[in-house]
Amino acid sequence: MDQTLLPLGSQNNMGRFTRSCGTSRSRGSTITMLNNCPSTIWAAILVTTRSFGSGRRLESGEAWTLNMLDSSVGRVWGRTNCNFDNLERGRCQTGYCSGVLNCQDSGIPPLTLAEFALNQANNLDFLDISLVKGFNIPIKFSPKTAYGCSRGASCAADINRLCPTELRAPGGCQSPCMVFKTNVYCCNNSTMRCGPTSYSRFFKALCPDVYSYPFDDEASTLTCPGGTGYDVVFCPS
Repeated sequence: MDQTLLPLGSQNNMGRFTRSCGTSRSRGSTITMLNNCPSTIWAAILVTTRSFGSGRRLESGEAWTLNMLDSSVGRVWGRTNCNFDNLERGRCQTGYCSGVLNCQDSGIPPLTLAEFALNQANNLDFLDISLVKGFNIPIKFSPKTAYGCSRGASCAADINRLCPTELRAPGGCQSPCMVFKTNVYCCNNSTMRCGPTSYSRFFKALCPDVYSYPFDDEASTLTCPGGTGYDVVFCPS
């Protein structure tokens, strides 16, 4: 997705919300997160343009629906092997975000991201699945209706099993930027636009729908009319 629509990095002093980030008058979308995995997932959402985030424990088969305000930009991901106390503080093997259940900043890679930018130019929603931060859980990100939408996106491959040895991490397949920390993989040189690498091609071959490096092709960004509802399915069948 266009990096101007989805700013990466931590956001400080985030507000907290629980079930909804919309109002009764909002024309925004709904996002439903469904855990189709055989084990527990701790879902997380961060809305960078609204300065809030949240999280929820989802047992296998459980779902969580949020109302989103127009023009919200952010991302959804799943955390694995978490242990939180009665104050909702703890750690996770993947997707960890500053030790809290209700994420107030971006998760620590590796993590599979479902990114969204709602009701943007021409009243369109933009969405994608990104493996720029690595991979931890298979994800499907799709509209509840196909009307007016380009398509959905899915990354259901067993990337953790096939992950190159040098990118392997507990519970996931790490981002090459996190491992090698060079501009070739991190694309952090403002004067030089980086290109695909053998690692981004590895991700792309297994999941053709995804963003595999920060300047991936525009075909990885999907569009729907503003106000469309979406499903994020962890471990799609």
